[in-house]
Amino acid sequence: MRVLAIDHGTVRMGIAMSDELKMIAQPLEFIPAEPFSGFLDRLKELLCEYEVELILLGMPRNMDGSYGEASMKVREFEAVLKNSITAPIKTWDERLTSVQANRALTQGRVKKKKKRQNVDSMSAAILLQSYLDGLDCTPWTT
Repeated sequence: MRVLAIDHGTVRMGIAMSDELKMIAQPLEFIPAEPFSGFLDRLKELLCEYEVELILLGMPRNMDGSYGEASMKVREFEAVLKNSITAPIKTWDERLTSVQANRALTQGRVKKKKKRQNVDSMSAAILLQSYLDGLDCTPWTT
């Protein structure tokens, strides 16, 4: 079973997926936000194809930790998703994921057009990896 992360956007939704062991996040794709029915159809396909057990939804927060206008849009999106799919949804702090994604793509010398296409799924992967890293905080023992 896997975890799917969504980086919510008004134009594109970035999608990332964990491996089956829930150790590594990978950018998967972006799905156009409109029409919403098309987004929802593709999301349902991914949920079935990858046997997703949890959807992780990026929650935008201000640098002081407060919630702003963008977080209200994500809450509305979350409510609609909960009425449309059966998989549980969890929100996760996404502060600076887009900055990190842009930096990684720039350092990887990704061309501007490709960067615009990949930044959303890369942001979702960064969000997902931070969640996965916090799942098991128990130190390894020998």
